[in-house]
Amino acid sequence: MKFVFVGAGRLATQLSQALCAAGHEVTAVYSRTMTSAEGLASIVGGVATDSIGSLPLHADAFIIAVKDAVITQLLSELIPDRSQEAFFHTAGSIPMSVFATAGASRYGVIYPMQTFSKERKPDFHKIPVFVEANNDETLRLAHYIAESVSDRVTELPSDDRRHLHLAAVFASNFVNHCYALSAQILEAHGLTFDTMLPLIEETAEKVKTMHPLDAQTGPAVRFDEQVIAAQSSLLAEWPMVREVYDLMSKSIHASKNPQPSTPQR
Repeated sequence: MKFVFVGAGRLATQLSQALCAAGHEVTAVYSRTMTSAEGLASIVGGVATDSIGSLPLHADAFIIAVKDAVITQLLSELIPDRSQEAFFHTAGSIPMSVFATAGASRYGVIYPMQTFSKERKPDFHKIPVFVEANNDETLRLAHYIAESVSDRVTELPSDDRRHLHLAAVFASNFVNHCYALSAQILEAHGLTFDTMLPLIEETAEKVKTMHPLDAQTGPAVRFDEQVIAAQSSLLAEWPMVREVYDLMSKSIHASKNPQPSTPQR
């Protein structure tokens, strides 16, 4: 199949390479900066452009992999001359209906749920990919594309995908920020973050076989107020981090010790 990629960021870089490895072809790459478009095109092939008007009018599918904030404006430029083409965006929180508003007739979502960087090449076959489409024919196309790169493809409507993306923010983005806060505390006292790696690895291994609630440890589980107060005071110079610590401790305790619901009268 022949694809046009609209976007040349981290997700586009990895997905386009996975599709090429599966035997597909990228015929064009768009980015708002020519440097980015040329950078990805040099890897996967195709014509690089920073102009929507210069993109081909036809392809087996147009893959939209850009920032959420620019999708609506971009589609208003892309679709009018290509309204009969198949379009798929890759965003976690943008509803599929964004295409209908722009006048597309064949559209859907191919959402790989993973954190991506340009430097690290993931094993795409292990990545869960969630798909939906506006009709049966386009849904079959979405499945075909996704299943050519992933062994874990699931149909999921837009509203559920939004909640999936929210859960992913907690499981990845917020966790990584906690790593950054940990590094900040360590480095302020002459320690290096690699000290945490065995702990991080064991925590990640545990939740492969245990529910996260059962894997939770630490003073907040039992709400050891003396330890929590002492640790919180160590963060006096970083009031926002201290607030995160205090709120997280309360949240952990509440999740492990849920209050009984009030009987309905």
